[in-house]
Amino acid sequence: MDTIPISVEGFKKLERELEALKKERPAVIQAIKEAREEGDLSENAGYDAARERQGMLEARINYIESRMPKFNVVDINKLNGPKAIFGSTVTVEDLESGEQKVYTMLGPDEADFNNGSISILSPVAKALLGKEVGDEVVVNAPKGRIEYEIISVEFRGTSASA
Repeated sequence: MDTIPISVEGFKKLERELEALKKERPAVIQAIKEAREEGDLSENAGYDAARERQGMLEARINYIESRMPKFNVVDINKLNGPKAIFGSTVTVEDLESGEQKVYTMLGPDEADFNNGSISILSPVAKALLGKEVGDEVVVNAPKGRIEYEIISVEFRGTSASA
């Protein structure tokens, strides 16, 4: 994938996170300096913790910065149509159990299953992409084969991803 779709709101959220992480750098560097001044580094838990925090901080900064040029920022408030696409909210019914589920399809860097959004790279979203109301899809999920019927395709805009 050359570009990575992301909503305007998801992109702004990552920009804010990146800014906050960069502002945290001086405090982490200061904590390392103070821990180093305590002496023996081989048994210095404060030093180890500060270095670990620095490593995680830098890794996250590098990750976000490496993704920024790849993002294709999409205003999901302007999307509409009959097909399930990035930014759409799709209601499906499990043909075996009758259970209905609602998924908003977003980019991998903003999807949050606990809040009802899934990555467009997930097995469910891949099966739904391009489909319309009434279509039946088969999802080869990690827990097995699931058959869904699409009940609705909506475009709720930013309210769906918030």
